[in-house]
Amino acid sequence: MELAPHLHRIGNDIVAAHLIVADDGITLVDAGLPGHYRDVVRELGVLGRPLSDVKGIVLTHGDSDHIGFAERLRSELGIPVFIGAEDADRAKGAKPPATPKDPRRIGPTVRFFAYAIAKGALRIPPLRDVTPVHDGDVLPLPGSPEVIAMPGHSPGSIAVHVPAVRAVFVGDELTTRHVLTGVSGPQPAPFTDDQAGSSASIERLAGLDVEWVIPGHGAPWRGDAPSLIAAYRAAEGHPTAH
Repeated sequence: MELAPHLHRIGNDIVAAHLIVADDGITLVDAGLPGHYRDVVRELGVLGRPLSDVKGIVLTHGDSDHIGFAERLRSELGIPVFIGAEDADRAKGAKPPATPKDPRRIGPTVRFFAYAIAKGALRIPPLRDVTPVHDGDVLPLPGSPEVIAMPGHSPGSIAVHVPAVRAVFVGDELTTRHVLTGVSGPQPAPFTDDQAGSSASIERLAGLDVEWVIPGHGAPWRGDAPSLIAAYRAAEGHPTAH
């Protein structure tokens, strides 16, 4: 689905990945779940672009519902996979630490896990090779994505700032639809290692000149970063608000 010229979405508000489409190739931000592979191929077909036009995958972090089909593209086509250095082991299969119990409601929780299983969540291959990235790196990929370290959800969580499409991809550092409660709007994400650290990292978005703030779960936020941060802070104080 096209969000804007050169900016396309794969998946939905439950789990999403994104394409940066440029004349010199395509950058994939996150790789969702294994079943999203077909969705990527379908979207590229609509664009008239071959899968080989994908020049790199940038992972916002190493959780299973973000690495999805990344190893398939890496092993079959040699497409490099970039990830925050502190999350490299997680992407390669290291077990993440237990996180505090998150609030949940039966309906949204069942829908999340049912969708994930239908999209292959029980058979996600870990990455065998990744390229670690660090705060401030500008990657040699279409759109020249910039790395912003945002530890909290995981130690190596990053935001991916792409000035060419006036967007920043924030992974699970925040969500606009809580997959376990169904609550909408900018708010802390579930399954977070260090919520205090995640909350502090949100401030790193404040100075960005963007039109889109795009999480891995929930609707893309169309608006400036300060207004998103304000909505997030309000949700921190009222965690059950809709």
